[in-house]
Amino acid sequence: MTEQRLATGYVAPTGGWRTATVAGLRRPLQRSVELRLDVHDRIDHLAGQHYVVRLTAEDGYTAQRSYSVASAPGDPLVELFVERLDDGEVSGYLADVVEPGDELEVRGPIGGWFVWDGATPALLVAGGFGVVPFVAMIRHARDLGRLDLLRVAVSSRTLAELPYAEELVDAGAVVVLTREPRGIRPAGRLTAADLVPLWEPGQTAYVCGSTPFAEAASQLLVGMGFPAADVRVERFGPSGGP
Repeated sequence: MTEQRLATGYVAPTGGWRTATVAGLRRPLQRSVELRLDVHDRIDHLAGQHYVVRLTAEDGYTAQRSYSVASAPGDPLVELFVERLDDGEVSGYLADVVEPGDELEVRGPIGGWFVWDGATPALLVAGGFGVVPFVAMIRHARDLGRLDLLRVAVSSRTLAELPYAEELVDAGAVVVLTREPRGIRPAGRLTAADLVPLWEPGQTAYVCGSTPFAEAASQLLVGMGFPAADVRVERFGPSGGP
């Protein structure tokens, strides 16, 4: 095991390649899969870290992809939520082919910039499947009895397309939908008016989503007065990791 020491002095663990057995599998949304992995000789992760999944073909060709962890550090299994991308070599296999009992090659946990320490206030802003690392943070906060430290805003096309929608709502997340109204709020993009009520002194802001969403949300936060140094951004897309 190696470690990455953060500027705050917090240490983020880093694990090497391991074999993981698929202990459970659900497909709660179209074009997606929730995987529960029993990682052999697992190194405990921090909320906000991710894993790499690597596939190897019979001819030796390999493809790999990074996925944020949705499970809390105290969960005995590692939970990944995978969106099936068009022409996605890894996501297509995970969403359509993998079954319980299969073995996968994984590496993790990885990352130290985007982790939440479980002790400081945070504002979490996500678009679509960008909610996944925040679900890990919410679950960790719940385990610690400190949900009061987190304020959450998420944006999705529709509620039916939002991963972990019920869990996010139960945690008090502000849910903004761009293709349908929600309550008295009409359909529309996330705005500063949605975020200002969630602001508290001393917060670190975490933003996760597609590159266009991440850039727009970051600009909203800085425009509200958030110091840029206190905004941590994680982007994802068909060709990149978290």
